[in-house]
Amino acid sequence: MRVLLIGANGYLGRFVADRLLADPAVQLTVLGRGDDADVRFDLASGSPGALTRFLDAVHPGVVVNCAGATRGGARELTRHNTVAVATVCEALRRSGCGARLVQLGCGAEYGPSQPGSSTAEDAVPRPGGPYGVSKLAATELVLGSGLDAVVLRVFSPAGPGTPAGSPLGRLAEAMRRAMQSGDGELKLGGLGAQRDFIDVRDVARAVHAASLSAAQGVINIGSGRAVRLRDAASVLARVAGYGGALHELDGPPGPLRASIGHPRTDPDHAAPVVYPYPDGCGSWQQADVRTARDRLGWRPRINLEESLADIWMEAACRI
Repeated sequence: MRVLLIGANGYLGRFVADRLLADPAVQLTVLGRGDDADVRFDLASGSPGALTRFLDAVHPGVVVNCAGATRGGARELTRHNTVAVATVCEALRRSGCGARLVQLGCGAEYGPSQPGSSTAEDAVPRPGGPYGVSKLAATELVLGSGLDAVVLRVFSPAGPGTPAGSPLGRLAEAMRRAMQSGDGELKLGGLGAQRDFIDVRDVARAVHAASLSAAQGVINIGSGRAVRLRDAASVLARVAGYGGALHELDGPPGPLRASIGHPRTDPDHAAPVVYPYPDGCGSWQQADVRTARDRLGWRPRINLEESLADIWMEAACRI
C-alpha cells in the first residue's frame, strides 16, 4: 500500500510517520514544506493542479493529512487549516489515483460541552475560537467532497514531543524551573480546565487503523476520560520527584483566569479577571470513543502517567 503523508514534521505527523514506516506493507512518501520531504509542496499556497500532477505520478492508495497550524490569527489559521485542505480535496477529485483520504481534525471543532458529558460524533459543533472554526471548515470540506474519506477528531494530544506552549508543556517547564531554582512551592494558574488527553502514539495507531479501514465520516480519537489539569499537575510532580507544595492561583473550576506558570497580573482587583480558554473548549471536554472502537478496532493503550513521564523527561533535559 502506497501512502502519501502530508505534514510528517509536525507534532502528530512525526509519530504517524514512525507508525506507518513500521508496517512493512506500507510504502511511504512524504510531502511537505521542509527540505527533508520527498516532495516539497506548500498546501497553503500551491495550486490543486500542481498537486494533482504529483498524485497522478505517485498514485497513492491513501493520503494522510497531518498538516496544519495551531497558532496564529484567523487569516493564518484559515490558510493552513482550511484552504490547504480545500487544495487536497480538489486535487484528489481531479486525480485518477482514487486515493482514500485520512484527515486529522481536532476536538476543538466541538467547542465547549456540558460538564460530565461525553461528546459523540453526532454532537452539533460549536467551536469557541478561530482555530476550531478553521478545523471545522476543513472537516466540512472533506465530508462534502464525495471522496472516500474519514476525519479523525483528535482531542488533547500528549506525550513525547508535546509543544512547550501547550498546557502540559507549560506545566512541565514551570516545574523544571522550580526544581532548578530550589523553590519549595510552585504557584500555578489555569488548572480548573478538564481535558481528554490522548497519547500521540495512540493517535498514530488510530491513523494507521483508519488507513486500512473502510470507515468514513467523523471518528473521535480520545481516551474517553476527562482529567483536571490540577490532577495532571499532581501526577507530574510525582513523576518528576518534586517534593514542593503546589499552590493553585485560581479558585474552583470555572473560567480560565491565568495561564499555567504565569500568575495573575492584578491580584488586588475586586472582580475576577476572565480570559478565554485558548482552545475555545470551555472548562470541560471528554470524548465518546465508541465509534473508534467499533469501526476501527482501536482503543487507547497508553495512560496519562506514561505520557506525562515522557513530557517530563524531555523538559528535564532542557538547559
